[in-house]
Amino acid sequence: MNIETLNKLLCSVAEGKISIEDAAKKLTHISFEDIDYAHIDHNRSLRKGFPEVIFGQGKNADQIIGIMERMIRQETVVLITRIDKQNADKVVSHFPDTTYHKDAKMIIWEKDKIQNQGRGTIAVISAGTSDIPVAKEAYLTAQVMGNDVKSVFDVGVAGIHRLFDHNELINSASVLIVVAGMEGALPSIVAGMVKSPVIAVPTSTGYGTSLGGLTALFAMLNSCSSNVAVVNIDNGFGAGYMASAINRGQRSEVGGQRSEV
Repeated sequence: MNIETLNKLLCSVAEGKISIEDAAKKLTHISFEDIDYAHIDHNRSLRKGFPEVIFGQGKNADQIIGIMERMIRQETVVLITRIDKQNADKVVSHFPDTTYHKDAKMIIWEKDKIQNQGRGTIAVISAGTSDIPVAKEAYLTAQVMGNDVKSVFDVGVAGIHRLFDHNELINSASVLIVVAGMEGALPSIVAGMVKSPVIAVPTSTGYGTSLGGLTALFAMLNSCSSNVAVVNIDNGFGAGYMASAINRGQRSEVGGQRSEV
């Protein structure tokens, strides 16, 4: 349950549109809901501003459907990551108003159109075409969290002139997510061009000595550009989430007025 839904419920009680007893029933699982194979954290939207995300890998379709059935009663958006096509087909069949993004291995359910809550644009850049699935995971995560997101794909260091054709977007973005495998050099180059924070995402793309993404990870961790932060290998979701947290800023109440810092 998010803060908007909670406020509407409390206003309905105050205005006599709903009884205290009915409101209490709706708040029964405001903390969490135990459904045996999962403890669903319904309180996460209130604490963090975005609901619990369902990690699809390792879960079967019935488990995912069971979790979703409880979540959509209280949330306005549900995000499933790392879900394969076989399970995705079953979930979409059960919830036809969901969208499956095959390249990113994500399912998104939205009750209403998500409003832009960011202060600027998030740019998602991939070094190679092979890095696009991880970049798309970052892109969709940031977008579904209420941000304006732009993407540029396949502009890696093997043809760095391709990157410079997108200088306007790169320099105007409030946060940049740079996804790269192989030697993982692109985030350092991008970060050297801008003052905004750059979130580097190493991918497992590459030949033998890429070591499943470790070479790119180590290169990004050793970047000489001071505005680079690094997430785990292939963790597009984490990059998108962090970029959104930066772009949306910290909201607080000051003297009855809502402000952002």
